[in-house]
Amino acid sequence: MIRQREPRVRDEKHLNYIRSLSCCICGDNTTTEAAHIRTSNLEFGKDDFGWGRPSDSWVLPLCGSHHRLQHTMNEMEFWHLHGIDPFMLAMTLRMETL
Repeated sequence: MIRQREPRVRDEKHLNYIRSLSCCICGDNTTTEAAHIRTSNLEFGKDDFGWGRPSDSWVLPLCGSHHRLQHTMNEMEFWHLHGIDPFMLAMTLRMETL
């Protein structure tokens, strides 16, 4: 059986909220982007959505520079390097727009 790729879970309201915040690493608020967490964590209810199907519920505010850096290294090492629990922070921010 071929597994069909499900459509991306979109939430423009939440993305706009995330983009209105400062970077959660350096505090820059001039280039904030909504950075999707790609790593799964079933303890937090975040499944492995696969590339190309990110959920807009699991995003964090990053400046352009840190967003690019996030994509160049192991994602969990990136968050650990900056002392951030990405799942807890994303869930906390998500509560702001529900």
